Amino acid sequence: MNFRSLLHPSPVQSVIAAFIAGALNVFAFAPFGCWWLQLLTLALLFHLVLQTASVKRSMLLGWVFGFGWLLCCIYWLYISMHDYGGMPAPMAALAVVLLAAVLGLFVGIATGSATQFHRRLQPSSAVMLLLVLPAVWALAEWLRGWILTGFPWTVSGYAHTSSPLAGFAPLIGVYGIGWLAALLAGCLALLPTRKSAIVLVACIMATGFGAKQVAWTTPNGQPIAVRLVQGNVPQEMKFDAEQVNATLTLYEDMIRAAPADLIAIPETALPLLLHQLPQDYLPRLSEFATASNSHLAIGVPVSDAPQQYANSMIGISPAPAGLAAPAFYRYDKHHLVPFGEFIPFGFRWFVNMMHIPLGEFTRGDATPVPFAVKDQWVLPNICYEDLFGEEIAKQLYTNQQAGEPVATMLLNISNIAWFGDSIALPQHLQISQMRAIETGRPMLRSTNTGATAVIDPTGTVVARLKPFERGVLTASVQGYSGLTPYVVVGNAFIVLLVLAMLLVAWRLTRRKLTAR
Repeated sequence: MNFRSLLHPSPVQSVIAAFIAGALNVFAFAPFGCWWLQLLTLALLFHLVLQTASVKRSMLLGWVFGFGWLLCCIYWLYISMHDYGGMPAPMAALAVVLLAAVLGLFVGIATGSATQFHRRLQPSSAVMLLLVLPAVWALAEWLRGWILTGFPWTVSGYAHTSSPLAGFAPLIGVYGIGWLAALLAGCLALLPTRKSAIVLVACIMATGFGAKQVAWTTPNGQPIAVRLVQGNVPQEMKFDAEQVNATLTLYEDMIRAAPADLIAIPETALPLLLHQLPQDYLPRLSEFATASNSHLAIGVPVSDAPQQYANSMIGISPAPAGLAAPAFYRYDKHHLVPFGEFIPFGFRWFVNMMHIPLGEFTRGDATPVPFAVKDQWVLPNICYEDLFGEEIAKQLYTNQQAGEPVATMLLNISNIAWFGDSIALPQHLQISQMRAIETGRPMLRSTNTGATAVIDPTGTVVARLKPFERGVLTASVQGYSGLTPYVVVGNAFIVLLVLAMLLVAWRLTRRKLTAR
């Protein structure tokens, strides 16, 4: 392949290049952290799209890129379905491939739409690379995080928790960062013909670096001492009837080992329904909470009626002076995982192929009041929920508008043991880092097998436990108050902004056509 074929590849070469570029995108995310690689792969995709006048071929290029990207980023779903769910290996592999193929359609529709715009209006390369392609890219990612309850795992903005673009997170959130990444990629693709594009790259990077120096929230009250428990209970043993008592004893011992202002254990750490626990189990924990002045956050499933389950966190506070009964708090997960926590219409047969305990869950309140811990307010989210930054932002903003307590720190309890020793663990940690940056609040993470960690409001992991080791992470954590711009406006601003970019592109092109 000579230099000319690199710039003007054949149709087959273009498809192969798009797939490889998409697959390489996995290295932009944790644990690899090569965020700059994402800019290069996107620039290549945009270059390939501009080389074709066929809408169908453009859609194919985008779809192949998206397919390679998602297949490499979420391959670990195979582990949950086959290794722990008991699904036959061919069916589990096919399910992962089909999911990646469906998610890749969002990229394909974006690139196909851009080519259709190009064919109809004949805009300049600069308009396509700086306005149209970044805008449709951002819209596609936003739609992927919204349609059919959304699956925004590894949307492009998550790669930038440690890049200069992280400075924009408190302003425009993860989808806004994805738009800026696409804009930078457009600049790189434009460089061979317009050297001045490097100026825009430098301006965006410098602005992002400067924005990282801005403190959007301020310390609130006194720091609290936290203990985050990582039980490291193997997933194949978690719901084993013969291991239930051992698991209950394990977590009780780890909780009672030392006092702290907040002690958190992972999602469904207690492998029985709340009403099935031994009668004296919660009372013993309550006595410890009162005697040690500790607040407990306990992951346990709850059943309020036959065949109705909630994936819950129960909070136990010290009993108020003069009262024997402790104060209880309950948070129910409201953004449920398709197939794992609710069954989409027509897919009962698929879920029946896996050995998933409990079955369908009910949804909790979308705007819960946070859990009071001394003079801090802790807002829980369970596992998959911290993928949805707009929902956490809405919880903070809604509580403030309603005059209710506003969280000063976030708490994620998770069980990622379903995905084995895979890149799902660092990817999920990176998602939590983005939530901390967007909201300007620390994020605490208590997980079964990892990554148990404390993240500060800048997204920096200040303490963590090694994965797949039993232990307790102790730290002193400062709460923060105030609302970042992103918390106030959510995703509405970036969606309106990219729509405005498309309108500007249309107006510029129409004016040019009229002038002819």
